[in-house]
Amino acid sequence: MKTGLVAVLALVLLGGSAMAAGGATPTAEQKAEFYKTCYGISQDEALCTCKADAAMTLIDEDFMGMVIASMKGKSPPADSYKAYNEYVARSNQVCKPNY
Repeated sequence: MKTGLVAVLALVLLGGSAMAAGGATPTAEQKAEFYKTCYGISQDEALCTCKADAAMTLIDEDFMGMVIASMKGKSPPADSYKAYNEYVARSNQVCKPNY
């Protein structure tokens, strides 16, 4: 989880990709799981496609696991709340610009 936290903080501070922090890119399987979970919740194909695509560049593999678990109802670890909220805000900026 610390890798994901560092990646998201780097994203927020540098305004760039979380991949700059050195975390592994999320896997294709994670992207598919993200989309499936998102669509199961929202039934919004366009939003879930955008969010899944955005997650591939905004967060790393470890953090993606936490995001998917959160969408399934598990709370992010207490020490990751801020980074998680920053990720959600950033993905909303990308996929829901007027949100």
